[in-house]
Amino acid sequence: MENVKIGDIELKGRVVLGPMAGVTTLPYREFMKPFGVALSYSEMISDCGLYYSNKKTLTYFRTSKKDRPVGLQLFGFDFHNTERAIEILEEYADYDVLDLNFGCPVPKVTKTGAGSAWMKRPQEMYEYTRAVVAKSHKPVTAKMRLGWDQEHINVVELAHLLEQAGVKMITIHARTSTQGYAGTPDFSKIQDLGNDLSIPLCVSGDIYTPEDALQAMKQTGAKMVMVARGGLGNPELITNINRVLNGENPLPSPSVSQDADYALTFAKMLCDYLGERDGAMMLRGLLPHFFSGFPGYKKIRAEISMNIRSYDDIQRILNGIRNRNKL
Repeated sequence: MENVKIGDIELKGRVVLGPMAGVTTLPYREFMKPFGVALSYSEMISDCGLYYSNKKTLTYFRTSKKDRPVGLQLFGFDFHNTERAIEILEEYADYDVLDLNFGCPVPKVTKTGAGSAWMKRPQEMYEYTRAVVAKSHKPVTAKMRLGWDQEHINVVELAHLLEQAGVKMITIHARTSTQGYAGTPDFSKIQDLGNDLSIPLCVSGDIYTPEDALQAMKQTGAKMVMVARGGLGNPELITNINRVLNGENPLPSPSVSQDADYALTFAKMLCDYLGERDGAMMLRGLLPHFFSGFPGYKKIRAEISMNIRSYDDIQRILNGIRNRNKL
């Protein structure tokens, strides 16, 4: 397949790693990259957090040479703050793409007018985006939803406005804001939209199998597909989507032992980055995903979430899982 471009940036592959708060840290992106990620996005970065030099916010834009190409996802509600945030990112961060979050449904974000609340204000959204595109020296992409609710689905109108404003790719999560992550994504609302745009369309929403990706892309005319929750603990999903899109057979499902190896590799990367204590605390919620669906999953999850306090604990538990299930 012909490679997709975002501005002058050529992507190798068709799978984008979606931004997830508390998940898509630098070590997670570095861990996932070798599985075929064409472009990864950071956790959401608050423009106000940058503007006021919030200590935690300043960690969200860390990247590395392994983590390329990478997009930093910014959210805000006022161009005055966003303008300064872009200046800070361009001075201190090393990245390839600036992404605008018009899709976050979380109330603490939308109540300020940011995230998916922008979709209620199409003209303001257009003017804001056009100003960001003019300010940024990096290509700008945007992510949004179908609309605020089922009575206000305006995604097609907004996609064309964002295209006119100068964004270089649009990602659409096929749910409304009020749905959050409940219910079923409705890709019929963006049927063939990708064929009507002059820029790449990326689709998102419950992509858990290569078949999910193919169906969503075929229905919408999308050039790219975004994997988020579906890739948690399942990095080979990205490999298999790329393989199937290239006409190859997917890899067989990994064994418990293979997944334990993946989990241990990721755990080491995260603990090295965050420090042993903080890394272990975060891994309590992340490592169980590697074993979802396997016999004895509930016991494994309980053991991980309750008994890890250090990297030694992680090694002991994961090596135990691997040895018990060695094929």
